[in-house]
Amino acid sequence: MATASKPRSVDEHGRVVAALLPTTPVIRLALVECAGLALAEPITAAVPLPPFDNSGMDGYAVRSADIEGASADTPVALPVTEDIPAGRTDSPSLRPGTAHRIMTGAPIPPGADTVVPVELTDGGRHQVQIYAARPPGGSVRLAGDDVAAGEEILPAGVVLGPAQLGVAAAVGYAELPVHRPVRVLVLSTGSELVVPGTPLRHGQIYESNGTMLAAAVREAGGEAQLMHFVPDDVAALEAALTPRLTGIDLLVTSGGVSAGAYEVVKSAMTGQGVDFGRVAMQPGAPQGVGRYHGVPVAAMPGNPVSASVSFEVFVRPALRAAMGLPAQRPQASARLTEALDSPGDKRQFRRGVFDPAGGTVAPIGGPGSHLLAALARSNCLIDIPETTTHLTADEEVLILRTGGA
Repeated sequence: MATASKPRSVDEHGRVVAALLPTTPVIRLALVECAGLALAEPITAAVPLPPFDNSGMDGYAVRSADIEGASADTPVALPVTEDIPAGRTDSPSLRPGTAHRIMTGAPIPPGADTVVPVELTDGGRHQVQIYAARPPGGSVRLAGDDVAAGEEILPAGVVLGPAQLGVAAAVGYAELPVHRPVRVLVLSTGSELVVPGTPLRHGQIYESNGTMLAAAVREAGGEAQLMHFVPDDVAALEAALTPRLTGIDLLVTSGGVSAGAYEVVKSAMTGQGVDFGRVAMQPGAPQGVGRYHGVPVAAMPGNPVSASVSFEVFVRPALRAAMGLPAQRPQASARLTEALDSPGDKRQFRRGVFDPAGGTVAPIGGPGSHLLAALARSNCLIDIPETTTHLTADEEVLILRTGGA
C-alpha cells in the first residue's frame, strides 16, 4: 500500500476496494424478496396486459348502436340480462337490445362494444335507464393495450422497486433472476467498547460503529452480520473471527488500524494478505485493504465519522456495483452558506445540510472524526479537493447526497 511519505489517493483506494468484489451470482427470488435488487436478465411478458378486453368503469356493457340518441330527456331503457363481476370466467354473449351490468376489470362480453358508466344511468338491476350515448370503445380497456405478449417489460440491470415488481406480477412472474446481495460481516473492535444498554465505567464508551455500519450495509442492499470483539488480543481475534468467515463476501472492520500500540486488526492481518497504510483524506486516513483467509477485507478507522465516511466513499460503491446496482450517490452542486478551511494535502469530506430549494449547503459540525451527532443531522457530504485550502461563502462545491432532502 501507500508509504507514509506518499498516501494513496481517494480515487486510487476506491479502485482497490472495488476490485475486491466481483459481481455476485444470479439467484431466483420470490417477488417480495426482490425489492431493491438489480434484475440480472431481461424479462418478457408471457401474456398481454390486460390479458383480455375489460371494463374501465362500473356500469353497463351495451352495443353503442342500441343507445344512439340517449339523453337525460330521452333515456333508453334496456333489460339487464347478466351480472358480470370482476373475476367471472365464463363469457355470456350480449344479445342486441340488452345490457349486462359490469364491474371494473370484468371481461367485456362478446357482442358489447362500449360501457356506460353507472353515473350515466339510473343504476337499475333488472332494467336500466341510460341517459347518454356512448361511442364504441368507451370505457373499454383492450387486451394488450399496456403490454403485448412477448414484449420486454423490464431490462437487465433495472432496480426492482414497487412498480417494477407490480408489472412483473401482473404478467405472471412469481420469482425473478437477481444478483444476490453481498454478504458482509461487520467487525468492531476495542477494549473500551461496551454494548449499549449496559452501565458505563470510566474510560468506556458505547459501541456504535457496528450498528451504524451494519445498517449502512443493509441500506446499500447487502446482508449484514454483526460481530463485536472486545479484547485487544491477536490470537483471540483470529480464533473468534476465522469461523465467522465462511460464506462471507466481505469483511468490514472498524478500529484497530492506526499506528497505536493496541491496533489488534492491523496486528492480526498484516502479513496475512491485508495491507495497511494511509489515504489522503480527512477524516478516515488510516485504511486497510486486501484478503484475510481469502475473504476480501475493508479495514477502516474506529472514530465514528471516519468509519461512516470511509464506508460511503469506498465500501458502499463497491457493494452496490457488485450487486449490479447504481454505485454512486446522487451528486449536486451547491453554494456554501459559510466559509470553510481545508488541509491542502488531503481530500476533505465535511458533513452538510443541503437545501435543494435554495441550492445551498450549510456545513454542520467541525472536521473532527468524533462528531457523530453532526453526522446524524447531515444529509450530504461536502467533497473538497486536495488542492483546496479555503472556500468562501457562496462558493460552489460538489456534494454527495447521503440522505433525504
